[in-house]
Amino acid sequence: MQVERVKYVIWAADVGRAVAFYREALGAQVLRQSAVLTEVGVLDAVIGIHSGGEGNRTWTGLSFQVADVLTGAREVVAAGGRLLREPEPENGEPPHLAMCVDTEGNEFMLTRKRGAA
Repeated sequence: MQVERVKYVIWAADVGRAVAFYREALGAQVLRQSAVLTEVGVLDAVIGIHSGGEGNRTWTGLSFQVADVLTGAREVVAAGGRLLREPEPENGEPPHLAMCVDTEGNEFMLTRKRGAA
């Protein structure tokens, strides 16, 4: 089998609101839109945002590595998301993890490469 593309699909009660969140918070680019699925790109990753979500909180397994978790967490909140776990310093290093939730209840992580300030 030759895989042509890999994408991760999340659910959204309001696809437009979800797309706006990912564009504002993570700089996503809209790649394709249909009546039920909008695909956005973040770097080389494709995230499919599927309509019909119920807004329930769901762990996605998505993790976005950023240079500064504190700044990233502020941008998540500014875009309408929430923090489930505030970023905190650990072992004398700047914060490396923030647990977040998007506007549709999809949980994800912001991380920073460990060992780099």
